Amino acid sequence: MTDSQPGQNVNPLKKYYRQPKQFVKLPSGYKFYSEGSIQVPESGEVAVYPMTAKDELLLKTPDALLNGEATVSVIQSCIPSIKNAWEMPSIDCDAALMTIRMATYGTSMTVAIKVPGTSIEKDLVLNLQDSLSSILSAQYNDTFFYQNMEVKTKPLTYKEFTQSAIQTFEQQRIQKIVDDTEMNDEEKIAQFQKTFKKLTNLSIGMVANTIASITVDGETVSDIKQIAEFLDNTDKQFFSSIMEHLEKNREAFQLKPQKATSTEEEVKNGAPAEYTIPIAFDSANFFV
Repeated sequence: MTDSQPGQNVNPLKKYYRQPKQFVKLPSGYKFYSEGSIQVPESGEVAVYPMTAKDELLLKTPDALLNGEATVSVIQSCIPSIKNAWEMPSIDCDAALMTIRMATYGTSMTVAIKVPGTSIEKDLVLNLQDSLSSILSAQYNDTFFYQNMEVKTKPLTYKEFTQSAIQTFEQQRIQKIVDDTEMNDEEKIAQFQKTFKKLTNLSIGMVANTIASITVDGETVSDIKQIAEFLDNTDKQFFSSIMEHLEKNREAFQLKPQKATSTEEEVKNGAPAEYTIPIAFDSANFFV
């Protein structure tokens, strides 16, 4: 029998635990994390581990995917530096999930596509490293000016993003149910107006959450209630300006389409010589 010190019970299999396969500096530069939600190494690069069997099973659970629990659990499992993935800024989410996928399955991803201009269907191998590089090099612009106002913005947290997506989905589902019922036109119009109002409030609430502060006339307002009240009462030009600012940031962190080249046979069948393929980032199939 081997002697052991009191309190020591080291698992002999520990040296065979998974090891990090990727190291990455997330695109936010860790600016928007709440205190305690992440521990950033001195190198600035977080370690990314491959998924466990448990992680993979979680990503096959529809309810856990819908409410975000699966994504949060997998990110915290595979990127231990992130202590609370609910507080992760949404601009880091795609980069985190892509590095986890690459750490688990490698940099190649096969997708089924239909060649444009033809009836040909085939598998195409994508290089995820190229897509990741474009996201990692993107810069979040947190300031824009409207007349004499300086507006500071921030990306939604993953929790805010998920809650907004769920609420929007629920309202759209309710409207679809109404449309499929035998309600008379008057009742359907009333329900549509009710649903539309809720969706409008959700959109304005989401925009309010992206505004960190507004500075004007020597005063800075950062209270979310006062900002939301301002959005309810300002002119549409301000709202259009901030939506344009947010859209530019969204596009900067959006996965870029992949370029593809047609074969001679495909060109003869009506395909263009070159075309692009949009990458739909969906946790339900991205990790399959």
